[in-house]
Amino acid sequence: MPEKQVQGAQVVSRVARLLRIVGRASESGAALGDIVQASGLTRPTVYRLLNSLAAEGLLDHHAETGSWHLGPELYVLGSVAANRFAIEDLARPSLQRLADETGESAFLSIRRGDETVCLVRVEGSFPVRSFVLHEGVRFPLGIASAGLAIMAFLEAEEIDRLLDDGGARLQRFGPAHAPEKIRKNLAATRERGYTVNPGLILEGSWGMGAAVFDRQGRPAWALSLTGIEQRFRPDRQEFLGKLLLEEAHKLTLKLREQPTAGR
Repeated sequence: MPEKQVQGAQVVSRVARLLRIVGRASESGAALGDIVQASGLTRPTVYRLLNSLAAEGLLDHHAETGSWHLGPELYVLGSVAANRFAIEDLARPSLQRLADETGESAFLSIRRGDETVCLVRVEGSFPVRSFVLHEGVRFPLGIASAGLAIMAFLEAEEIDRLLDDGGARLQRFGPAHAPEKIRKNLAATRERGYTVNPGLILEGSWGMGAAVFDRQGRPAWALSLTGIEQRFRPDRQEFLGKLLLEEAHKLTLKLREQPTAGR
């Protein structure tokens, strides 16, 4: 392959990495130092790429705080792309029913490579909420209820590959996410059909999830509920899990009926 093509592919990969890092940040944005650390690139390289992306409208730079945010051009591109993907509109009735019947916040997440990305959040009526999950948040597969629900129904070889991460999940998310503990959660998920995340990311913030499958029977999305520990006690988990499985099954059937149900 010509050298220019290799260099071009490398630039594209770096740009995509930076956009994902900024996209994972909260509303306050991502600081340059944090982006450099997360990307593994040199500070001058990151600074040059960020400014190039800002010039194209793909990123915004807040002059007062120095933070970086996703730019307006990404919103335009996303709006155009959304017309090709029916999943959000198809999922909203299920999310609304889950939020209405449980009082908890309901979410739709999608698998993207080795991660899950939260696409939609519908607030429940219960006044105390968990804010671990919101639109745009990414987690590695096997982390959080959506990632566990999806990962549980992958092929064994793929699960092995994902967990052979050199200790990255353990280092980032703590001892509760050691490979052997994730495997235990995956086995429990397969047995029940739904997953329970007992405050593994943030103490007191619980979640439950169920996988949604594409036409080939692959787990491609997940519906989940999050809230405080008191709302997810064992005597209520069966009720919540049943609702999640029902809505996940409905959404799976809807997606199979669509002429083009994009992932």
